[in-house]
Amino acid sequence: MFETINEGAFTLFNAGGNFVPFEYTGYKDEILASKDTAYLGTSLNDSPIYDVKGPDAVKFLNSICTNDYSKLQDGGIRHAVICNEKGQIMADGVVMRIAEDTYRTYWMMPVIDYLITKTDMDVEGVNMTGKEFFFQIAGPKSLEILENASKSDLHDIKFARHRIAKFAGTDVRVLRLGMAGTLAYELHGDMEKCDEVYKCIWDVAKTYGARKLGRMAYCMNHTESGLPNINMHYPLPWYEDPGLAEYLADKPMSGFFNLNRRLIGSVGDDLDIRFMTPYDVGWEFLVKFNHDFIGKKSLEEISKNPKRTMATLEWNADDLGEIFASQFRGQDIEPYESMDGRPMDMYYNCGFSFIYHADKVMDGDKMVGISTGRLHSVYYKKMISLGFIEKEYAIEGKELTVIWGTPGTPQKTIRVKVARTPYMNLENNKEIDVEAIPRYQG
Repeated sequence: MFETINEGAFTLFNAGGNFVPFEYTGYKDEILASKDTAYLGTSLNDSPIYDVKGPDAVKFLNSICTNDYSKLQDGGIRHAVICNEKGQIMADGVVMRIAEDTYRTYWMMPVIDYLITKTDMDVEGVNMTGKEFFFQIAGPKSLEILENASKSDLHDIKFARHRIAKFAGTDVRVLRLGMAGTLAYELHGDMEKCDEVYKCIWDVAKTYGARKLGRMAYCMNHTESGLPNINMHYPLPWYEDPGLAEYLADKPMSGFFNLNRRLIGSVGDDLDIRFMTPYDVGWEFLVKFNHDFIGKKSLEEISKNPKRTMATLEWNADDLGEIFASQFRGQDIEPYESMDGRPMDMYYNCGFSFIYHADKVMDGDKMVGISTGRLHSVYYKKMISLGFIEKEYAIEGKELTVIWGTPGTPQKTIRVKVARTPYMNLENNKEIDVEAIPRYQG
């Protein structure tokens, strides 16, 4: 991917050495590719990767995660969530079994390493970050592209499963995900073979009209898919935990997303309301009370009467127009906070800090939750966000309002309506009939 650093108008460099432009052919073009062809992305090429190994590997994972790994078999994948004692999410990612007593995790760092340092179980942690490439390919043509690139039939890889396939003569682990029912895959392999494997796939993908995925478009996928994402939709209470804060004291880059948080939006400086539990984000199915884990007691109480859940909010076009128009009413009028320069509420060029945007969701004068991840849905031509709102208001068609504007700035009330979740309703974004896709013929 280093050959691509000059493509696009903007580029981003991060600590992993992974150069990915904000845009290759424009975020709209890249997003739309996932609807009729496919996109190929490398934004996660520097993902935190961490192996948990040893006789007590399962015991350890069960002790820290809300999910149960006792029956996870070779080739299986599980969504992992770690909470604090309050039941607030501290990390979430993927765990897969890759060998006997060996489990590979993604995006569980630095929390999982901190917890390994505290355990007396027979288990060790190995930081694999930077040793493995991480590609994403999604869209209705993604399976055909992968089969032609690998010269093999990959139809047998079911949802939440993985296995090894050969690309450019290299072993590559192919994972099938697509959490919203889309056809989507991840590819993991030896970082030293990164460029060779990427070229092998891209040479095929471009013949299908696929697009390279820039960082802007990558960040825009989660709201439409109804998949709240750490560091995009909500912060994590790392520095509110004294032990973890001490562990991170000499690791500022590991704690980057939560070290110097800037909080904007009408929610203001209220940090605690921005933290999420699995119930707040609609992940109660990932909480199994058949084992002891961090935060179990709190989550048992929350489960009896969950206050919030997740819903998609569709924003009123006329109210949005007033925000845009206010930018052009002259120097005597203080405009509303602009949103026209950002297709979603992600902020760049922030210095050594990370910005979290959250807005109040109201029913009349009553605050019923918060809204994050505001997004211009290019295909549907709508503005949407994810609302983490009181359960009785999460009814499709329910009309509410969002307060736009950080306290101390002009604020605008915007009408919103609870919409379908996930927001996608294309035929090719429903459960995919993989068997209807042509198989590789050799």
